[in-house]
Amino acid sequence: MKMEAEKRFDTVDMMLNMGPQHPSTHGVFRMVLTIDGEKIVAVEPHIGYLHRGTEKLCEGEYYLQIVSLFDRLDYISSFNNELAFVIAVEKLMGIQVPERAEYIRVIMCELNRIASHLMFYAAFGADAGAITPFLYAFREREQIQSVFEAVSGARMMHNYFRVGGVIEDLPPDFGDRMNKLIPKLKQGIQECDDLLTGNEIFIARAKGVGAISAADAIDFGMSGPNLRACGVLEDIRRSEPYSVYPTLDFDIPAGQNGDCWDRYMVRMEEMRQSLRIVEQAIAEMPQGPVIAPQVRKIVKVPKGEVYVRVENPRGDFGVYLISQGGDKPYRVKIRGASFCNLMTLKKLLQQCYVADCVVVLGSLDIVLGEVDR
Repeated sequence: MKMEAEKRFDTVDMMLNMGPQHPSTHGVFRMVLTIDGEKIVAVEPHIGYLHRGTEKLCEGEYYLQIVSLFDRLDYISSFNNELAFVIAVEKLMGIQVPERAEYIRVIMCELNRIASHLMFYAAFGADAGAITPFLYAFREREQIQSVFEAVSGARMMHNYFRVGGVIEDLPPDFGDRMNKLIPKLKQGIQECDDLLTGNEIFIARAKGVGAISAADAIDFGMSGPNLRACGVLEDIRRSEPYSVYPTLDFDIPAGQNGDCWDRYMVRMEEMRQSLRIVEQAIAEMPQGPVIAPQVRKIVKVPKGEVYVRVENPRGDFGVYLISQGGDKPYRVKIRGASFCNLMTLKKLLQQCYVADCVVVLGSLDIVLGEVDR
């Protein structure tokens, strides 16, 4: 009788497919979960559904054309991606970018960081079961997108930065637009904070969930807000300064526990710090040209190789560029922040509940266009 009872209550692990069509996988990402009841025993991530061969495509395009390919990688932070590529080319060519162009680049990149984090806030709230944060975030994000459209002519794929500067100066009404936008963004970010941060259900869903230590995060190659949530004060804008960031005053928000809650809080504070940077850049931006005079339409880059890193909204975004001379690169290799952050997922989800799966994944804030490339 005892053996029969034991057999009757034997359990086996179950395989559960999540994605690639699942709305909470933040793109065409698939996870195969092995679950024991409600607990996740193991997870096997599957990527590559969005692979477009961007790095190989770069080899057949002129340097000017490649900028638009970088827009389509992490398509929520296009300006930041463009910046990494044009800096790489400028270093090989030895180009000095006009100061006004550098300030314009920083303003666009920091507004892009805010827009990206608002997208995170919207999606993360939905992952935790709240719909209203989506409406709040997109109300503010829409105003930033309108500025992007006025400056570059495009809402998403901006193709605005150029080797040596930017394609054209800011529109005449840019100052008036920003004078109206900045107070609205400050108020809007605070309203987003008030809506979600203190909610008991949200705190229970995020605090202590999906935690990772600083040592493990570094070993996995984590970067950006996800790494800073572990207490590591690593920000490329400070550790390897570029553009005019060394002249600007801003703080680096950090967490302590490396859990979903800290990853959320770091991004909320980063939006405020980005606004500080934008205000300073607007106040200090000089007049003058917006592109270096020696740059021609068909850029020819001397032989050499270079690696450039920038701090995009998801972390350490790098471009390794090899030129053998001429108007097209020999090789372009991209170090994607989302791709490296995603490597931690197996560890983060171990012994989590199935219900926590979407929250943990959402807290990493991945963009599949950059993961798959």
